[in-house]
Amino acid sequence: MFRMVDLIEKKKAYGELTKEEINFMVSGYTNGEIPDYQMSAMLMAVCFCGMNMNEIISLTLAMRDSGDVLDLSKIEGIKVDKHSTGGVGDKTSLVLIPIVAACGVPVAKMSGRGLGHTGGTIDKLECFEGFDTALSAEEFFNQVNQYKVAITGQSGNLAPADKHMYALRDVTGTVNHIALIASSIMSKKLAAGCDAIVLDVTVGTGAFMKTKEMAEQLAHCMVNIGKAAGKETVAVISDMNEPLGCTVGNAIEVKEAIDALKGNGPKDLMEVVYTLGTQMMLLSKVADCEQDARKKIDEVIENGQALEKLRQLVTAQNGSDIAIDHPENLPQAKHLVPLHAKRDGFVEKCDALRVGIVSMKLGGGRKSKTDTVDLAVGVTLCKKIGDFVKKGDILAYLHSNFEENDEMLSELEQAFDFSDNPVECEPLIYKIIS
Repeated sequence: MFRMVDLIEKKKAYGELTKEEINFMVSGYTNGEIPDYQMSAMLMAVCFCGMNMNEIISLTLAMRDSGDVLDLSKIEGIKVDKHSTGGVGDKTSLVLIPIVAACGVPVAKMSGRGLGHTGGTIDKLECFEGFDTALSAEEFFNQVNQYKVAITGQSGNLAPADKHMYALRDVTGTVNHIALIASSIMSKKLAAGCDAIVLDVTVGTGAFMKTKEMAEQLAHCMVNIGKAAGKETVAVISDMNEPLGCTVGNAIEVKEAIDALKGNGPKDLMEVVYTLGTQMMLLSKVADCEQDARKKIDEVIENGQALEKLRQLVTAQNGSDIAIDHPENLPQAKHLVPLHAKRDGFVEKCDALRVGIVSMKLGGGRKSKTDTVDLAVGVTLCKKIGDFVKKGDILAYLHSNFEENDEMLSELEQAFDFSDNPVECEPLIYKIIS
C-alpha cells in the first residue's frame, strides 16, 4: 500500500513515479481519499522536478480511466477528433467540421464552453436559436451515422480526475507545466473515444504557449501520448500573435464562419482550416494525399455541400437555420463603434491578447465559469498585420451593448503598433508534428 507523503518525497527528490504509484494517486484523489493539500504538494513538486514521458503517459491514462471512456464503435468509419489549445478569434471548428464532414470524415465532437476571451464552440452554436447542446448517447451516434457530424456538450463524467486536478492547479499556480497541460488535454481527448486526433497547438501573445519552443515541446508530448494510447495523432503548430480571421466574439465569429463556408473566408482562417482539414482527412483515409484532400475541400466549398453540412448540423440539433441564409438574424449589439487610426503607417502589431481582453470586457467571454456570455458583442478588425493605413482609417469596430465605450476604444487602440516601413508577416503554420 502506497502513502501519498512518500510519493511527494520521491518526486521532490526527482524520482520517477511508477504506473502503480500514479494510478494510486489519481484514483485516491478522485475518490476523495487524498486531500487537496497533498495533491497540491505533488503538483508543485512536478512543476519543480518534472516528469519523464513514461510518467506523463501513465498520468494521462490514469486520468482518462478515472471516469467514462466513450465507445464510438457504433459509428461507421474512422472517427477523427480535433482540439485547439485556444486562441483569439478561433472559430476554426465552425468552418472545419462542416467541411470535413461534407468530405466524408465522421466527426463525433464533444466540446466545452469557453473560459476567457470568447465563448467556446458550444456557446457559438447557441447563436442558432434552439440549438440543443445536450444529446443523449443514442442521439449522438445516430446523428453522426446519418449526417457524419454531431457536436454536443462534454459529459460530466469524462476524465473527472482532470476536472478536480485542474481546479486545484488553477488556484495553486501549477497550470503552466508541459506535463500537466499535455496530460490534461489528452486525457479528455482519449476519453472521448475517437480513433485519431488532430491538435492545433497555437503559439503567440493570444495563446497559452508564448514561444515556439514551448509550443513544440507541448506538441511532441501530446503526439507521443496519443501514439502510446494507440491513437494516430498529429499536431499542427499555428501562429496566434494576432487574432485569427477578422472577428473576435460569438455571433460575429459565427457570421464569419458562414461567410467562410460560402467561399469568402479570411486568408489566415482558411489556411488553418485547410491545414487541419487535410490532416483529418488523411487520418480518416478519405483522402490519399495532401493534394487530394485540398481538392476535396475546394469542391465541397464551391458546390455548397460544406454550407449545407452546417445547416444539417444545426437543424438536426433543433436549431433554427434562418441565420445561415440571413446572418442579420444572429444576435446584434446595440452599438457599432469605430476605432480610427491616429497616424499613417503599416500595422506592425495587432496584439491578440489585448483584443481578446477587450472582447471579454465587453461581455463576449468569461472571467469565471459562472459568467454569462453576451453573444452579440465583440471586435471586428478592419486592418491586420502588414496592412497600410492612413490617419483616420477605421482599424476596427467595437460591437458593444455599453452606452459609454471610450475606455474600451482606448484599450483596443493599445493593441496596435505601427511602422513607417513595410512589415513582413510571420508564417501562419510553423510546423506539423506526427
